Amino acid sequence: MNKLKIGIIGCGTISSIYMENCQKFEHLDLVACADLDEQRAQSQAVRFGIPKACSVDELLNDSTIELVINLTIPKAHAEVCIAALEAGKHVYTEKPLAVTREEGRLILETAKKKNRLVGSAPDTFLGAGIQTAIHLIEQGEIGVPIGASAFMINRGHEHWHPDPSFYYDIGGGPMFDMGPYYLTALISLLGPIERIAGATRISYPERIITSEPKAGTKMKVATPTHISGIIDFANGAIGTLTTSFDAFGGTSLPPIEIYGSEGTLLVPDPNTFGGPVRIRKLDEKDFVEVPLKYGNSQNSRGLGAADMAQAILSGSNYRANGDLAYHVLEAMHGFHDSSTNGTHYTMESTCEKPEPVRSELHVSK
Repeated sequence: MNKLKIGIIGCGTISSIYMENCQKFEHLDLVACADLDEQRAQSQAVRFGIPKACSVDELLNDSTIELVINLTIPKAHAEVCIAALEAGKHVYTEKPLAVTREEGRLILETAKKKNRLVGSAPDTFLGAGIQTAIHLIEQGEIGVPIGASAFMINRGHEHWHPDPSFYYDIGGGPMFDMGPYYLTALISLLGPIERIAGATRISYPERIITSEPKAGTKMKVATPTHISGIIDFANGAIGTLTTSFDAFGGTSLPPIEIYGSEGTLLVPDPNTFGGPVRIRKLDEKDFVEVPLKYGNSQNSRGLGAADMAQAILSGSNYRANGDLAYHVLEAMHGFHDSSTNGTHYTMESTCEKPEPVRSELHVSK
């Protein structure tokens, strides 16, 4: 069986699930990990049985590593991605693709120049939940899609994350942290975006960390923490999206709803891979839960990298690609720009609606 040798850069909180899952996917051979804190890399290597823990430069200079998975903080995404591409490696990065549109474009341009591929999380849209919803739309179960609503509303990360300050810095906030899940899911369900209108605010200019080990530390908030907007999709559907770190009382709203001419579809949390998926058709009294299709209903982070590795080895297409990630990045900025300028934001980029997962996507052992 053909495998790509991969290295992970960034050994923080999110790295554990990647390191666990990368050893389950049939096309990935995890051979090294690196972090600015080499002790943290060494600890993760021991925990997950990774052959080598090293410095970032050493990993990038290792000619046997073909694909780098970039799990650094958002501010470092562009720098690490470009360094990996310049070193002749394919790269798959955690979301978002980059902090700025300029950085995102530079990543894609560098990949084209070096004849390498770029992929990006989130890959949750490849899971059984959203893929089942896509299948129902494709089969015409709700008729013609007319609109969508999406909600990501919580109290923020300072009550659980060990070092949450970057969530409130430029490149953070609920839109850049969680928006990629919702926008990627909406694009996979309805296709690319043409235009956006948005409104944003910073509700609390300063926050206090309540989680250990930094409980009591004050953080300045440098990015909007409550964002609402309207999305015009290229297919004519109209969506609304609200992302917030300011709702301390929580919410009872569903993550995503898709409204069609003949029914309504309740789509599961796009930060997960599973269900439930529910549908209510025209003249039916209640929503009915639909069995999930195609597998990958558990936490399968790294699935996008595995799909990408399969594409590298076979010359096929892959779904969590750079064009999709850049379209999502531009859309997130579009909400902020629309609010700042008081006008609609018209998208400059577009992307292909990701190819649905079929039964032939076998990327795990």
